[in-house]
Amino acid sequence: MKQKAITISLIKNNNIEDNAGEQRMTSLEIAELTGKQHKDVLKAVRNMEPAWTNVTGRKFALSEYQDATGRTLPCYSLTKTECLYIATKFNDEARARLVLRWQELEMDQREALEWERWKARWSQIERPKGAIALLGCSEEDILDEADDIIGEELDELNQRSDDCYTPTEIGKPFGLDGRDLNSFLCDQGIIQWAKGQWMPTRKFMNQGLTENRSFVIHGRNGHRRTVSRLVWTAKGRDFIMNIIKH
Repeated sequence: MKQKAITISLIKNNNIEDNAGEQRMTSLEIAELTGKQHKDVLKAVRNMEPAWTNVTGRKFALSEYQDATGRTLPCYSLTKTECLYIATKFNDEARARLVLRWQELEMDQREALEWERWKARWSQIERPKGAIALLGCSEEDILDEADDIIGEELDELNQRSDDCYTPTEIGKPFGLDGRDLNSFLCDQGIIQWAKGQWMPTRKFMNQGLTENRSFVIHGRNGHRRTVSRLVWTAKGRDFIMNIIKH
C-alpha cells in the first residue's frame, strides 16, 4: 500500500503543464491505468522509442521517482500524443482507460484555465470604494461575482438564440428526446459531433438553420466554465419537422 500511495502522489505531481504549456503523464500512471507492471511499460516505451525518434527527431523525456525504499528510479514523462503512440501496443481496454484519463485531465485543465481567466477579469474591474476586493475575498465570493459578470455577457451573446428551439423541444411532438433527435440528424448527415459539441455539417452551415446558445456549468472541482449547445431557428425547426414527417 505504501508503494501505491507514493506512486499516486508522484503521478499527480507529473500531471501538470511543463514549461512549454504541454500536459504530460508519467509511465507510472500509464502502468496504474492499464494494470501493467511499470517495468513492462518502460520496456514498451524503450522498444518503441527508436521508431518515434526516426519520425519526429526527438526522444521521449526521461524523469525519475523514488520508490518505497528510497531508491531513485527512472520513469518517462510523455505528452498525450506520445502516450497514445505507446498505447498502440496495449489491448483495447487498456487503450480505452488511457484515452478516458486524458479526456479527464484535459477537462480539469480547461476548468482551471477558465477559473484563472475569470479571476483575472475580476481583478481588473473597477469597483466603487468599499466594494469587495479580490485580495482577502473568498473563492466563493469571487465565483458569485463572476457569475454576475458572465450572466451579463451571456445575455448579450445569446440574443441571437433567444427565439431558437432545443432538440428536446423539437423532438417532443414526435416522441423523441434531444439525444434521439441528435442521433437521427447525425445519421441523416445534417449534424456532426466536433470540438465537444454538435455542429451542422458543411452542407448545412450558413443556411440560417442553427445558432449556438452559451451557458455556464459547474465542473467537478467547483469551477465554472462556459459551454455552447446547438439550437435551431424557426427555419431550422421547420426543416427538421419536414424531414421527420417524410
